[in-house]
Parts: sequence; structure tokens; C-alpha cells
Amino acid sequence: MNWLWVALFVLLLGLYGLERRKNASHKKQISYISQKLDHIANQPTITTEKVLLVTEEHELRQLLRSINDLLSSAHKSASDFTHTERAMRKMLSNVSHDLKTPLTVILGYAEILKSSSDMSDAERERLLGQVHRKTLEVLELINAFFDLAKLEAQDTELPLSVMDVGEICRKRILAYYDLLDSQHFQVEIDISDAPLWIYANEEAITRILDNLLSNAVRYGAEGKYLRLSAKEKGSQIHIEVADRGPGIRESDQERVFERLYTLEDSRNRNMQGSGLGLTITKRLVERLGGRIHLYSVPGSWTSFTVTLQIARGDRASRDSRVAISDK
Repeated sequence: MNWLWVALFVLLLGLYGLERRKNASHKKQISYISQKLDHIANQPTITTEKVLLVTEEHELRQLLRSINDLLSSAHKSASDFTHTERAMRKMLSNVSHDLKTPLTVILGYAEILKSSSDMSDAERERLLGQVHRKTLEVLELINAFFDLAKLEAQDTELPLSVMDVGEICRKRILAYYDLLDSQHFQVEIDISDAPLWIYANEEAITRILDNLLSNAVRYGAEGKYLRLSAKEKGSQIHIEVADRGPGIRESDQERVFERLYTLEDSRNRNMQGSGLGLTITKRLVERLGGRIHLYSVPGSWTSFTVTLQIARGDRASRDSRVAISDK
């Protein structure tokens, strides 16, 4: 009987020893995790380091997975913040420059008008016209920044309804008829005769089309050609605006949707806009659940294609208005 008690004692002692070693191993592993997290947290720059540990403990592996997922998320957030901060600094620098130029011109004209008492009425009228034009440029730039800020802050509701985007395309190209005719453009229109139903916001669609059409007129003046097409392809509507201007270099094509990127070398600097039109266009398209794609052959062809989902079934029969939920 004594040997049984001895065996039981030895067994309990062995289990106790195993448990102590297990607890000691856990403490060592947890200490390592804590030290590693402190090390990562105290890094002066963004790091992609992870907490790596070999263990057979299922719960500990789950904890490590969660920690590393959190570290990846924190790294992405930090990278996004750094990118946004850099973009904002660049944007503010460009804003100050873009506002300074027309304001300096306005000030110069104002000083001439003030100091030249013997100026002819015709010359005075010409200078006042220049002041008016430059003032409108400043106002347009400020409004563009304001609109972009609201879009990026998700501070603008876009009421949606079912609409025929083909009909909107026809109306917008007609609005440019006199301008295109005066500049002797060859205009190619290829819009489906059948209704092209989408679930969208008419004001947003109008602004998207106006931005693309005005760009094609401004930058395609050399080629004297503009194409507008709207077609149903599968479950999507494709709207294309194209011109035969100088085109966009491949190295610039990834950047045309950036804030204030105006393609200084690719297109005539005298024709540049605020550099915000395409950025606003892209944000609006994305808010409508669509995509915008650029294709350009330098010196030959440039086209922007907007892709939107078709409104089918009961959606196409409704005319209710709802707001886009923030993503």
C-alpha cells in the first residue's frame, strides 16, 4: 500500500513540476511579447515589425494573430496619415501659389486704375474686364477646394434616384454645341437609343460630365475632335469622353487624379485649370459606386471612361431619394 502512496506522490510532484515549467514558459513568452510591443511602440518611425513567437499553445497563437493584425492596421493607419499629411502640405503650398498669382495681377490692375486718372474709357474697360476675369478665377478655385474638402470629409449627401444617364449626356453635349461649333470641333456622339437607367445623383452626374467635357475641349483644341459615348455593357453603363489632343504621358497617367496635379509638361500650361477638376470627378464617381479609367496615347488620343452599375428590376421602377451611406 505504501508503494501506491509513493507512486501517487511522485506523480503529483511530476505534474507540479510540469505546471511550474509551463507557467515559467508562459511568463517568459508574455514577457517577450510585452518587451517586443514596447520596442515597436518606441520606434521613432513607422515600422512593419511583428511579434513572432513559436508556441504550441492555441490561445497564445490566437493572441499573437490578433496582436499582429492590430499592428498591421496601425501601420496602415500611420502610413495613410503620413501620406495625407504630406498631400495636405503640398496642397496648401499649391493653394497659396495658385491664389497668389491672380491676386497679384488683380492688385496690379487696381493700382494702374487708381493711379491713371487720364486713362481712356476703352482702356479702363479693358482693365476692369481683366480684374473681373481674374476674380472669377480666384472664386472658382476657392469653390473647387471647398467642394473637394466636403467630398473627402464625407460631409455631402448625394440624394439618389433612378435616371436615364443617356438623356443627361445628350443635354450636356448640347450645352457645349456653340463652343464646339465656334472652335470647329469634329464631334462624334454615340449614345444608346434605349434608356440607360442608373441609380445616381443628377447634379453629380452633370458635374462629372461637365468636368470631362470641358477638359476635352480645353486640352483637345489642337486635335479639334471630341467624342462622347454612353453604352450598356453587361451589367454596367460605360460613359466615355475622348479627345485627340497632345495626350498624357504614361508616367503622368497614375497622377492625373491627384489634387492640384496639372500635367505641366504633358499639356499646354496656358490651358491649365485648377488641378482639382479630375480629383473632384473621381471622388464623385466613387461616391456613386462607380470607377473612372484613363487611357491615353501621347500625341494621339486621350479618353476617360466612367463605369456605373445599371439600375435593374424594382430599383429601376422606384424614384425614391436616399443618401449615400459613408463607406
